[in-house]
Amino acid sequence: MNDTTHLGRLLAVFAHPDDETYLCAGLLAAAVDAGQHVTVVTATRGELGFGDPFDWPTARAARVRTWESRAAMAVLGIGDHRWLGYRDGGCDAVEVDRAAARLATIIRDVAPDTVVTFGPDGITGHPDHIAVSRWVSAAIATVERPPRLLHATTDTDQVERFAELHERFNVFVDSRYPRPVAPEQVAVRVRLRGRELDRKLTALAAQATQTAPVIAAFGADAYRDWVAEELFVDARQPVTTTTTTTTTTLQGAAS
Repeated sequence: MNDTTHLGRLLAVFAHPDDETYLCAGLLAAAVDAGQHVTVVTATRGELGFGDPFDWPTARAARVRTWESRAAMAVLGIGDHRWLGYRDGGCDAVEVDRAAARLATIIRDVAPDTVVTFGPDGITGHPDHIAVSRWVSAAIATVERPPRLLHATTDTDQVERFAELHERFNVFVDSRYPRPVAPEQVAVRVRLRGRELDRKLTALAAQATQTAPVIAAFGADAYRDWVAEELFVDARQPVTTTTTTTTTTLQGAAS
C-alpha cells in the first residue's frame, strides 16, 4: 500500500477530465482510503477530445465526458469534484490573474496541505496543461498559508523503458517532449499493483471515449504497465529536465 498520509489534505488541479486519472489516480485513491480529504478541480469538460466534430458536437462531447468523469471519480472514491468551466483548448487565452483568483478561493476553502498539478511543461506540452500549471503557481503565491506543490512528471528511467511504445504510437507528437527528470529528483513515487492498479485501470476504463482506443492500440498488458507508476517532483526544489532518444523494449505488465 502506498503511504500518502504525509501529504495531508489533497487538491488536484488539471485541465481535462482524464488528466488526473492518468497522472495521479493511484495517489488520490490511496489518500481517500487513508481518510484524507481529496478535492479534484478540472478546468474544462474536455469537449475537443474527439476526432469527429460532426458525430461529437461540443455539447454532446462535454456531456458524455462529464458522465465518464463522474464514473471515474466514483471508482476512486472522490466526492469533491469541481469544474471551472473553461473552454477546452482555450485555457492559454484565459487571463492568468483571473483564473488564479478562482483557484485561490478554492484553496482557501479546501485548505489543502498539498496541491498536485502539471509542471511548467505540462508533461506533453499541451497549452491547456501549461496554462493550468501557471494558474496554480500564481494562486498559491497569493494565499496566506501556501500548501506544498507537487508537479506530475516522468523520469529518465520511465521514458527509456517506454520509448519504443511512445515512438510506435506517436504519444508525444512534439519532439521536445517528454522532458524527464533524473530518478533521484522524484519527491513522491507511487507504484501500483494488484488491487490498486486494477482500481486505476477501472477509473480509466470509465472514460472509454478517451481510453478505449489507446488500450486497444497498446494492448492490455502494455497499457497496464504504462500507467502503473506515478511520479511527482516538489515545485520548491530545483529540477533539471532532460531529453532522451534511448529506445528499449517494452517490459511486461506489472503483476
